[in-house]
This record gives sequence, structure tokens and C-alpha cells, in this order.
Amino acid sequence: MSSEKDSGCPLYLEERGYMQKSDLQKKHEKKTHADSGKNRKMPIKARAARTLRRTARKVKKADMLLVAGHGILWIAEITAVCLLAFVLVWFWGQRVSNAGDSMSPVLKNGDVVLVDRLTYKLFHPGRGDIIAFKPGGSENAHYAIKRIVGLPGETVQIVDGTVYINGNEQIKDIYVSGIQSAGLAEMPVELGEDEYFVIGDNHAGSIDSRSADMGNVMRDDIYGKVWFIAGGGRTFGLVKNQEEQE
Repeated sequence: MSSEKDSGCPLYLEERGYMQKSDLQKKHEKKTHADSGKNRKMPIKARAARTLRRTARKVKKADMLLVAGHGILWIAEITAVCLLAFVLVWFWGQRVSNAGDSMSPVLKNGDVVLVDRLTYKLFHPGRGDIIAFKPGGSENAHYAIKRIVGLPGETVQIVDGTVYINGNEQIKDIYVSGIQSAGLAEMPVELGEDEYFVIGDNHAGSIDSRSADMGNVMRDDIYGKVWFIAGGGRTFGLVKNQEEQE
């Protein structure tokens, strides 16, 4: 039989569901009791005010994060718009003024046109395209605007006012007829792999590949394809060929 002294032993307490509290547990309970006593002593209004202040700080922090997020989004949108505008202007909005009436009636003297610089980075210039280029590759020269008639590797000749390509009369994508002066093209002109033969639509008033002063146009000298009339004259809009204007 166990004595009363034995009833205070750890084994006896453990068998009856009791547990000895460590110093750490006692300290924690004492602190918790003190805190709860503090809260009980604090007036309801004071506790509500403290809670309100904490909530206000959290809301303020959330608002600051939200404003920062909107600011970053706004900067990103502005950057994207500026980048898009730059790309559009760089590839499709380069301005060139047309000097003279060599491309009349499609283009008039003083017309300001927009040049497409992207297309020829992806595709080769085609027959019938109106192009802006530097005559002879001279950087100091004013841009000339003419229409492509002959393509690289072809042989161009003008016989009785008609354009012949590789010995055959060329009608498609040719916007000149009844040419009075064949110039250099009176004899067959063989184009190199990077050369183009150009003629102004107003052939009677055009200095182009028929003249030794201009000659054939090198691919590297082509600035781009003329596609839009932006001002300078009475016309405004997409460049149209003669039949489209009629």
C-alpha cells in the first residue's frame, strides 16, 4: 500500500492525469494572465481606438502598394505607346518631299510622301513599285522618286516607245507608253543582280535610268517604297496609280 508521501511522487501524479509545470510554462501563464489583466483594465474606447489605428495603418500600407502598382502600370503603358510610335514612324513614316513633276499625275511637285522601309527588308522590290532612292548612292543628293520597270537579271530595251523585257513587250505593271526618248535603253540594257531600271510616269519630263546622269539604281541605294501622300499639295491619302485615279 502506498503512503501519503508516495502520493506526491511524479509517477503517482502522472497516473492520475496531473502534470508538473515547468518554469517556462509558469512564466508564460503569468505573462498571459498579466496581459489579459491589462486588457481588462484598458477602457473599451481605448481598445477600440488602438484597433482602429492598427487597421488604418494596414489600409494605408495597402493603398501605398496599390498606388505603386498603378504607377508601374502607367509607366509601362506609356513606354509601350512610345515604343510603338517609334516603330511606326521609323518603318512607315519617314517623310520625303517630291521634287519636280517626273511622277505626274500620281505625284505632284512638292508632295510630301511617306516611305515604307520595312517591306523591302522582308521582300524584294517589285515591278511597278514607286521607290525613293539616292541617285548614284550620293548621301548629299536629294531623294529621287521613280517607278521600277526592270528587275535584277533582266534585259530592258525601249523600242518604238514601248518597254521590252528580255525581248518581250511588257505591259503588266508598266505605267508608261509612247516613250519618245529611249536614251540608254535604245540598246539592250542588262541589269546586274542588284540593279533596277526606273522610269518616271511623266517620261517626257523625267531624268531616270534612260539617262547616263542617273543610270540603274542599286538595291542598297533604295530608301523604301512610297505608299502615302502626307501633304504638300492638294492630294492626301494612299498613293494611287493612274488608272485608280481616273
